[in-house]
Amino acid sequence: MNVIHAADAASRPETDADLAVARRVLEIEAAGLHALSDSLGSDFARAVSLLDRLSADRPGRVVVSGMGKSGHIARKIAATLASTGTPALFVHPAEASHGDLGMIVDGDAVLALSNSGETAELADLVAHTRRFGLPLVAITGRAGSTLAEQADVALVLPPAPEACPNGLAPTTSTTLQLALGDALAVALLTRRGFDAADFRKYHPGGKLGSKLRRVRDIMHPAEQLPLAALDIKMHAALITMTAKRFGCLGVINAAGELCGIVTDGDLRRAMGPDLLEQMVSEVMTKTPLTIGPDTLAAEALLLMNQPERPVTALFVVDTARQPVGILHIHDLLRAGVV
Repeated sequence: MNVIHAADAASRPETDADLAVARRVLEIEAAGLHALSDSLGSDFARAVSLLDRLSADRPGRVVVSGMGKSGHIARKIAATLASTGTPALFVHPAEASHGDLGMIVDGDAVLALSNSGETAELADLVAHTRRFGLPLVAITGRAGSTLAEQADVALVLPPAPEACPNGLAPTTSTTLQLALGDALAVALLTRRGFDAADFRKYHPGGKLGSKLRRVRDIMHPAEQLPLAALDIKMHAALITMTAKRFGCLGVINAAGELCGIVTDGDLRRAMGPDLLEQMVSEVMTKTPLTIGPDTLAAEALLLMNQPERPVTALFVVDTARQPVGILHIHDLLRAGVV
């Protein structure tokens, strides 16, 4: 039987009220995101083209700017762009008026955020883009605002109430700005064919960097491989298997191709008085799982953890199926992939 304490009973109405507020906020912001998705049109594609400076004759950067809450969102958008292959930086609009305009040079494009479109601190930055003919993309909540009218492309947020009960604190509007910035970043990386290999260049550290490492970066090299020929007897093969300490033995044919593997499981299944006199070819598994050296470490982990055939080690083979390394689950653990 559940016992309800007085303190729990007293706090339940308050908890229910908090949850109701939270759900209301999320519902309002979710509705705003749906409206934003429905509102996208050709202006979005034009904005992507203007920000795609790397496809131009003179490579440039995307300079993102905004004031207040829009400034915080602008910083995140700049970081997302930079980490997904679009060179970008944040410039504070107030600091721009006191010398930082020199950071914005020929070849750059500017992405300016202002929900009202009338942020005074953006005036000098906007004037700078007009003076030097730099592309200007605006994210704003008002189509007739000064910022929207000055921009080469204005991405206008759809009318959506703020989730704040007073309708004042930037909540829904900043969520829409952030989501639109993400949409621009993903559209740009897709247009450029930015893939996992490119992603790794900008994320070498942490858990993400570990998962984006290649098998060749963490595998044991060829000289450490436990290998035996097809015509070797098990008593000799076991000496190699034990000495190498990977819990398995690769079996190669006369051409040096990996044609089988002997694991602890194979030994248990073949256990008998004549085991040591059997040929390796009689005990081995003939269709071993293998992996290529350029495969992502995260993919190797997925292959090792297949429910129907989990393994603790994978032989790494080249295109000719010649073993060039071996990868153990412990290597992935040490590399921080698991």
